[in-house]
Amino acid sequence: DSLPLQVNPTTGRIHTSYHQAVTATGRLSSTDPNLQNIPVRTEIGRKIRQAFIATPGYKILSADYSQIELRIMAHLSEDPGLLMAFAKAVDIHKVTAAEVFNIDVAEVSEEQRRRAKAINFGLLYGMSAFGLAKQLGIETKDAERYIQLYFAKFPRVRSFLQQTKEFANNYGYVETLFGRRLYLPEIKAKNMLQRKAAERAAINAPMQGGQADIIKKAMIDIANWHKNSELDFNMIMQVHDELVFEVYAKDVAALTAQVVNLMSNAAKLQVDLVVSVGVGDNWDTAH
Repeated sequence: DSLPLQVNPTTGRIHTSYHQAVTATGRLSSTDPNLQNIPVRTEIGRKIRQAFIATPGYKILSADYSQIELRIMAHLSEDPGLLMAFAKAVDIHKVTAAEVFNIDVAEVSEEQRRRAKAINFGLLYGMSAFGLAKQLGIETKDAERYIQLYFAKFPRVRSFLQQTKEFANNYGYVETLFGRRLYLPEIKAKNMLQRKAAERAAINAPMQGGQADIIKKAMIDIANWHKNSELDFNMIMQVHDELVFEVYAKDVAALTAQVVNLMSNAAKLQVDLVVSVGVGDNWDTAH
């Protein structure tokens, strides 16, 4: 309801404001309006995205990092199983499911993949067995078993998470790939809930903060290249792992190649940074 009221009368467009130093992890935040919280998986969210259209003769191009936080986890933990999975460019959630459920990758069901995906992303956010059980609708003891099986197959991940918590406890902060510090004043709080929340933040911050650093670096590299480029385009939105462009239709292929190149090389990790690109007349069809 509010978006049409925020159209700028001069440009006929909506203009969000991005904030550099609001989130604890260093991600950009978007306000007035917040364009980063429009759902992508719900029907109403997709309908709203269909209202973000390109000028006639232009296209919307969306470039999205694939599983970047898990890739940062693989890089930081140096777990051989995770590194190998990404090196082979296989479905990381299927590989995790195969390891946890002790079956062949080809035998993994959609439900098993869903559970493995919840484990992969849950561990990034310091999720407990109780939290995983709640998300999957299973018993806590079963969730605990899944987590233990995961750590048995990917032991370096357990070590990395434990070392990160210990570092945060000792020094009161953690660091991203680029050495940016994220302070955790409540890591020694007497209140257990506050302390546990700070521990979860400590685990997640290197991954989410690293992702924020990498996409900001990519945005700077693209902006610098844009100054001397003859291509007709503008970078119009950033939504966490995704950059959105408006580009002249004839320049789509050239822009795609350069954006993929610059985003993929924004940081050098032990695993490749993979970028997927979609193009369409509106934001929904491009994503």
